[in-house]
Amino acid sequence: MRAIRITELNGPDSVDLAEVEAPTPNPDEVMIEVRAAGVTFPDVLMTRGEYQLKPDPPFVPGSEVAGVVRSAPESADVQVGQRVAAFTGIGGFADLATAPPTNVFALPENVSFTEAAGLPMNYLTVQFALSRRGRLNPGETVLVHGASGGVGTAAVQMARAMGARVIAVVSQESKAESARSAGAEHVVLADGFRDAVAELVGPRGTDIVVDPVGGDRFTDSLRCLGPEGRLLVIGFTGGEIPTVKVNRLLLNNLDVVGVGWGAFWRSRPDYLPHQWQELLPHLESGALRPLLGPTYSLTDAGRALRELDERRATGKVVLTLS
Repeated sequence: MRAIRITELNGPDSVDLAEVEAPTPNPDEVMIEVRAAGVTFPDVLMTRGEYQLKPDPPFVPGSEVAGVVRSAPESADVQVGQRVAAFTGIGGFADLATAPPTNVFALPENVSFTEAAGLPMNYLTVQFALSRRGRLNPGETVLVHGASGGVGTAAVQMARAMGARVIAVVSQESKAESARSAGAEHVVLADGFRDAVAELVGPRGTDIVVDPVGGDRFTDSLRCLGPEGRLLVIGFTGGEIPTVKVNRLLLNNLDVVGVGWGAFWRSRPDYLPHQWQELLPHLESGALRPLLGPTYSLTDAGRALRELDERRATGKVVLTLS
């Protein structure tokens, strides 16, 4: 079968397309014929050996896929021939991939394979972030950083589906339309966002900040929060891991909340099917639908990874395999 391999830990240019042996699923695994694979920031980090999962090269990256079930154990909730999305963790940039049954989810008919490939990582992460970690209530105001990217557009949609007012932060005006298309009511530029947000919300502040960026925005994000506000730390695509002076938390009873979706569910694998059931009505209604960015063929996986690495992507980057 065809597969993209990371052969050296030198970044996106170190990937190549090769013919490799098909994976042999364990008796308790689902085998999926991959039609599309989502490209994620952890995939970029893995090309440099900078992610928490550090397999030795050569290996096949790819944490989320969509396709058709080729084989499944009798205990699985999916059947041969069924359209599914899956969180594979690794191995998804290939014609065939395997995953535990708890990580494989039946797709509504109105969701395409290309769209579905953008669901497992981003949408399950932000559902966990906003619902369990952020305790979002209808009517609250959510500020989303990086709101034109895959995680950001998912957070905008999820917050809107949960009844929140959403303010999006983007790095440049050319990315604003992606955030608006995802459902943001207001879009502001990262440069000077604190003052722009203050004009929109006044002294009440925002209730939640969703931050997959980190870096030098962190302190001003805290200043945007109102009393008992929550800053959700999802990642550090900006590169720098920020620090916080805890006296800022005392003044308004603020929470800085870690969002380690993977760390949470790995000891609770049944949590993923529960999450999918929470998403399903919104998927069926169309309220949640990945905002697609550029799509690439499997042969162009290096270009797709560079799109994320250089922070040029708007929407979800996807590899198509058929």
